[in-house]
Amino acid sequence: KSAIAGAALSMPLFAKGYDTSPSAENPLDIHVFSKHLQFLDYKGTAEAAAEIGFDGVELSVRPKGHVLPENVKDDLPLAVAELKKVGFKPKMMTTGVTLADEKYTYDILGTAAKLGIQYYRMGYHGYLENKTIPESVTKLRKDMAELSLINEKLNITGAYQNHAGLKVGASIWEIWEILQSVKNEYLGCQYDIRHASVEGGQSWPNGLELIKPFIRSLVLKDYRWEKSAGRWKLLNTPIGEGMVDFSAYFKLLKKHNINVPISMHYEYDMGGAEHGKAKIEIPQKEVFRLMKKDLDLVREYWRNA
Repeated sequence: KSAIAGAALSMPLFAKGYDTSPSAENPLDIHVFSKHLQFLDYKGTAEAAAEIGFDGVELSVRPKGHVLPENVKDDLPLAVAELKKVGFKPKMMTTGVTLADEKYTYDILGTAAKLGIQYYRMGYHGYLENKTIPESVTKLRKDMAELSLINEKLNITGAYQNHAGLKVGASIWEIWEILQSVKNEYLGCQYDIRHASVEGGQSWPNGLELIKPFIRSLVLKDYRWEKSAGRWKLLNTPIGEGMVDFSAYFKLLKKHNINVPISMHYEYDMGGAEHGKAKIEIPQKEVFRLMKKDLDLVREYWRNA
């Protein structure tokens, strides 16, 4: 493992040939995160996503996901087959993969690559106990360099999401530092504007400027701060009802020529669909209506940016 990581650490940075001409004529490639449709089977998920108007589905392939890691060799082909039936190309998935030598890493990534899936979101890392933050970052640079070599072998691209909170990567600067020694054609960042705005406040454009060469996919969702019982808390909201400045954000995406696959997340109250529940408490049609409302508004923001 040390030899593999060492070899990766010595590699120069380079980027894949991503589409870099976003415009109204070249619209956003928007996929729905299948976590929010786990009350449906694979067939129902594909059909609902197509009817709502998405360009595809980002499959949840992780514990408690739409596809369970232990069943990935059998079930992921079934899920992908249903996506293809409605005209979708299998492109994105979310996983719990964090290390090259985890139990299901090869099963998940190898199966996905054979099926044509190009991008996956990684699981999250915590900081090492009894170690400083710089020491943890140094360790993660080696771990991710090793994983990037697995990705290269399988021809699939991983991405680490910036996520608000106390785990590694809440700060864009951490992710940038970790990715300095990684073979970046095969491992980058899944940039989440909601989390970037929460952690970055008014400076989130600086983080976007920094991480833009490493962005391999995007996440769209919204939020606002709300005071309850004397304490400020984060409240997830529909698109356009929160604090994310989508007009400014989309202008920057166009300015920087960032046009990568997008995952739409729905984390506000949707009767349990926001949490990936198998049984929801509101009619399915209402979930679909809310999804379409957000999707249509995102495309409107994009056209007007």
